[in-house]
Amino acid sequence: MIKVSELPVTEETPVATRFIQFIDGLRRHLRALLAALVLISTLYYFLSPILLSSLQHHLGQRLAFFSVAEPFLAHAKLALASAIFTLIPAISYCIWQGLAKPFGITNHSLGWFVLFTCCLFYAGATFCYTITLPFGINFLLNFQSHDLKPVISVGKFISFVTIFILAFGVIFELPIFMIFAGQAGLVPRTTFEKNRRYAVLAMSIVAALLTPTPDVINMLLMGIPLYLLYELGILVMRLMRL
Repeated sequence: MIKVSELPVTEETPVATRFIQFIDGLRRHLRALLAALVLISTLYYFLSPILLSSLQHHLGQRLAFFSVAEPFLAHAKLALASAIFTLIPAISYCIWQGLAKPFGITNHSLGWFVLFTCCLFYAGATFCYTITLPFGINFLLNFQSHDLKPVISVGKFISFVTIFILAFGVIFELPIFMIFAGQAGLVPRTTFEKNRRYAVLAMSIVAALLTPTPDVINMLLMGIPLYLLYELGILVMRLMRL
């Protein structure tokens, strides 16, 4: 019996079938990625005190813990997030290689997709680390008073910081998602051009959900780069004649 992953791909192949082929191809790399994740996380665990000290110094926070296991778990979470951050090139390669056959991505395009996926992810993570997080944390801590002093849990601090950094990295992949959708024939460029108003609405919602504070300035720090990335995606699609 022929497996779905072995079926030839044509223009008439349903999108659902293509994604099944993608998932099947991704499974082949899963064990190697998990093994690398465990190994690199273990290495980062021994470096986690240095990483945590750097985070505290950069964001200007003193931390506390409220359970016996919390410091260990906090260091483990930081090590895991650092390993994921390090493995982004390998993860990107596995994902795009899995998408190549079902969606007709050439080897030449595959290299560019991997390169720009990594560049945009690290750009988003850096933007969050250097601009959004310091501004957002300072804004939130300004609500302290003489009777209300912050005592920040190390576990919750690590979760807060790593989730936002990784989320910003993923959100900055917007142009790549758009170019892929156009090249795979899923969404034409004209659709993105005609639906800017809905895109702006969606970006506003995403900015409200992902920024650490609800103030307008912090939302703009997220929303403006997102819109510029959206326009960049349209521009690149136009240059590629998609």
